[in-house]
Amino acid sequence: MKTMMTPLLMGVLLLCTVPSAHAQDYTTHLSKEFTLPHQAEVSVLSVYNISGSVKVEGYDGNKVLMEIEETISSDDADELEKGKREVQLGFVQQGDTLMAYMTGPHDSRPDYRCCQNDRKNIHYRYQIDYTIKVPFAMNLDVSTVNNGAIVVHSVGGSLNISNVNNRIELTGVKGTTHAGTVNGGITVSYVTNPPGASYFNTVNGVIRVSCPKDFSADVQFKSMHGDLYTDFDNTELQDNVVVQKKDADGNNTYKLDKLTGVRFGKGGKLCRFQTLNGNVYIQKQS
Repeated sequence: MKTMMTPLLMGVLLLCTVPSAHAQDYTTHLSKEFTLPHQAEVSVLSVYNISGSVKVEGYDGNKVLMEIEETISSDDADELEKGKREVQLGFVQQGDTLMAYMTGPHDSRPDYRCCQNDRKNIHYRYQIDYTIKVPFAMNLDVSTVNNGAIVVHSVGGSLNISNVNNRIELTGVKGTTHAGTVNGGITVSYVTNPPGASYFNTVNGVIRVSCPKDFSADVQFKSMHGDLYTDFDNTELQDNVVVQKKDADGNNTYKLDKLTGVRFGKGGKLCRFQTLNGNVYIQKQS
């Protein structure tokens, strides 16, 4: 029995001495504070994220308060150190606009993101999570791509919100809204009717919008594998939407767009909903 046991024990010892890679995390916290030089109603906060969540909440003040959690992880210690050097944030306050974005390892600003030819192959992972307080009336231009939702609460300004692989959640909002994602749902709760034409689109997800009882708008809906549902009674199906375009010679051309039109109440500002795989729900607030 001893001669049979010895090779097995040696194998166990050898297995125990094989080094294994373990994921390592580095987390740091950053606080930023900005005083608005103009009224919140004419001021814009732009946040251009790549990986991570963005949460924005309105409050009664005149400053933008940011709490930022930065996490870098890798299975390799050298790559982790490289990530700590390369992952950088930028902040620019100019005129009525305050911008937060990434400067490294890639520039996350829209004008740079699509035009960079020096994309780096990185072997670490990073995530930037923003928690921000803004004056109630501020306007927002917020985007992220991976690993995080965009959540906005109690902000009354216009909203330009873009995600790719997660959801968008807007509650207690008032402003004109452009909200779009690819793989995720969109949830919106309005305090008042949006004052301007608003657009909502997702490829794979459900859109849920709750509105005050006096909601009045001209709704357009388009989906390949979804339906429009509502519990509002005062609705009227409209004729197909006619789209006007100009040809190469400058002549006007007209065609019927494949959009379903529904008038809510007396009609009003345009609200357009578009999905590929998902329903749209327009619900009456209790």
